[in-house]
Parts: sequence; structure tokens; C-alpha cells
Amino acid sequence: MSSCHLSMESRTSMASSPGALPYYVAFSQLLGLMVVAMTGAWLGLYRGGIAWEGTLQFNVHPLCMVIGLVFLQGDALLVYRVFRNEAKRTTKVLHGLLHVFAFIIALVGLVAVFDYHRKKGYADLYSLHSWCGMLVFVLCFVQWLVGFSFFLFPGASFSLRNRYRPQHVFFGATIFLLSVGTALLGLKEELLFTLGSKYSTFEPEGVLANVLGLLLVSFGVVVLYILTRAEWKRPPQAEEQALSMDFKTLTEGDSPSSQ
Repeated sequence: MSSCHLSMESRTSMASSPGALPYYVAFSQLLGLMVVAMTGAWLGLYRGGIAWEGTLQFNVHPLCMVIGLVFLQGDALLVYRVFRNEAKRTTKVLHGLLHVFAFIIALVGLVAVFDYHRKKGYADLYSLHSWCGMLVFVLCFVQWLVGFSFFLFPGASFSLRNRYRPQHVFFGATIFLLSVGTALLGLKEELLFTLGSKYSTFEPEGVLANVLGLLLVSFGVVVLYILTRAEWKRPPQAEEQALSMDFKTLTEGDSPSSQ
């Protein structure tokens, strides 16, 4: 029994030494902040800034979507890699709250673009970008609702959580990648609308927006890389493992694994 306990502590100690993980996380944050800053610079330098009234209302949409569905959503996915030794409940709450903030900011961006189209008399939901955007928004809401029901609501059993956890992780990463792809579609669409044929002449706005697109891709790739490294997953704490074994004995369900 003591040897098993020592072995468990040894595995936990080894797993808590993530090596290069802090550097990759720092790099992802640098990329994410650059994405947000460059989006703001693009809107400020070439689109006139942002405001809730007038023609500048549209610019609220790309800024909110980049902050919410790309940067904050990416950070929400990294919570279980960054906070490796904190209590699981605390990590879950932080993960859920970041998704809530991301969803609210995205909702503001969605309201802004629909309100702008209504005032201008423009058609809604006809482009591929808008279809993908609505799909991502709905999936984000469903993912959060189901995740709350399984992982934060006290009624779900360990065995039920274990069966759903792989799907939750998969759809979380998928929705994030869809968000990045949808942002790229929207960026290209806006450049074609505003620059037209001048886009092919290497206009400064087009070059800046292309760099923004590359930063979006880079942020998505680095976040995905961090998520897919098995050795960087959050190690189960000793008390979590003990509770899991006790609960398994009582319920004959599966013990929870780290996320």
C-alpha cells in the first residue's frame, strides 16, 4: 500500500514538471495579445475606430469576436495546463468563467453587427462567414451549458463525467479552431468589401490585415499544440485520486482522469 502511495506521488511529481510548457504558454499569450492589439490598430488606423453609433458600430463586431471567441476562448482551454497544482474545483470555475466572459463579449459583437445591418438596411446571414459565425456562437453556448451540467452541477456522477469528458475536450478544441477560421473568413471578406481590386496592389491596410491573419493562425496552432501534448496535461492531485478510488468503490464507476 505504501509503495503504491509512493509510486502515485512519484508520478504526480514527474507530471508536475512540465519542462517547456511555461515558455509555450507565454508565447501563446504574446501572440494572443498581439492579435488583439493588431485588430485594434487595424480598426483605429484604417477603419476610423469603434463606436456604438454610426458607421463605426460595425467595428465593434470584429474587435469583440477576436477578444471573446479567439483570445479568451483560447485562454479558457489553457486553464488546465497553466493551473496544474490548484484545486480541481477552482480550476473548473475559472475555466467556466472565462468561457462566460468570452460568450458575453461575443454576444456584444453579434448584437453590434445585426444592429448595424438593420440601421443600414443590409441583408443578414448570407455569407459563409456569417453562417460559420452563427454555428460557432451556438456551439459555444451549447458546449458551455452541457459542460456546466456535467462538471460544475453537483448531480452528475464520476462515471457519467468520464464518458462525456473526451467529447467535451474534442468539441472545445474544435470550436476554438472554428472560431479562428471564421475570424479569417471575416477578415478576408471585409478586405474585399473595402479595398476591392486595390487589395492586390499591396495596400498598407491589406498588408497589415494579412499579418493579423498570420498571427491568428499562429495563436491557434500554438494553443492546439499545448493542448495535444499528453505530458502537459494537468496531473491528478493525490487527494483527487484518493477520492476517486473511494467513490469508485462505492459506485463501481470509473475514476475521473485529468483534463
